[in-house]
Amino acid sequence: MKTATKGMVLVPGGRFHMGSGDFYPEERPIHEVAVSDLWVDEHPVTNAQFRRFVKATGHATVAEQAPHAADFPDAAAADLVPGSLVFVGSKGPIPLDDWTRWWAWVPGTNWRHPYGPGSTLDGRDLHPVLHVGYEDAAAYAVWIGKALPTESQWEYAARGGLDGATYAWGGDFMPKGRIMANTWHGRFPWENLRPHGFDRTSPVKRFAPNGYGLYDVAGNVWEWTTTPWAADHTTTGDPPIHACCTPGTENIGEQDRRVIKGGSHLCAPSYCHRYRPAARQGHAVRSTTSHLGFRCV
Repeated sequence: MKTATKGMVLVPGGRFHMGSGDFYPEERPIHEVAVSDLWVDEHPVTNAQFRRFVKATGHATVAEQAPHAADFPDAAAADLVPGSLVFVGSKGPIPLDDWTRWWAWVPGTNWRHPYGPGSTLDGRDLHPVLHVGYEDAAAYAVWIGKALPTESQWEYAARGGLDGATYAWGGDFMPKGRIMANTWHGRFPWENLRPHGFDRTSPVKRFAPNGYGLYDVAGNVWEWTTTPWAADHTTTGDPPIHACCTPGTENIGEQDRRVIKGGSHLCAPSYCHRYRPAARQGHAVRSTTSHLGFRCV
């Protein structure tokens, strides 16, 4: 199938310095990587776009299926029901050494009901789709004739031509006081000052694009890549992978992890300074949350 490039940006290929030596150990070592010309979605996949995919294919997402008992051998049968993780915050300052204090497993949560069974997508068509597992993102990419990016492709595109810069827009978090992305302002996880007006996700394209014309490469939602998780950059480029353009998830389990990039609206300097192109985390492929989405290439 020939991929339609409407809504995509052509990122010219080149070489860049991947990673960072200034923040977290998993971002090291800095190394030079070459990336070919690449068409990239100008923003994360939205609820409206994902709805069209589901309508055309009948796809049931990971969050809409009961977890596999084999992946959670210690779980009670009553807990193995469809659902997803939702950020709930806290009522005041708490230690930041246990994420379960501000996240909750909520049965009935999925992309259609992003904050629990009573929530809807009303007014959220242009927000990034949430609660999608790796196989859901990969299935969407195949359906639309695209692919998910590798980590190096994603980082190169997110940098917008600013090789070595801390942020996608330069060296200052808020140049001349301007808010550049949907990130957490205040004391995490209880004080959300919301100077940009959003307490959760924001519609795509509400903040300035990077140098390549890509939106939301920092904050808003984390984004899936095809790259298997490794604790640091021990090789040049991405680790070898197979079937990057097809789901290939028949034998995937909770122990499998992929690199996610970009940070989210929950990232704050005091806890998660990861709204930077070099930032990276490993995420279980069948774990879905209220701050993780994707874009295609």
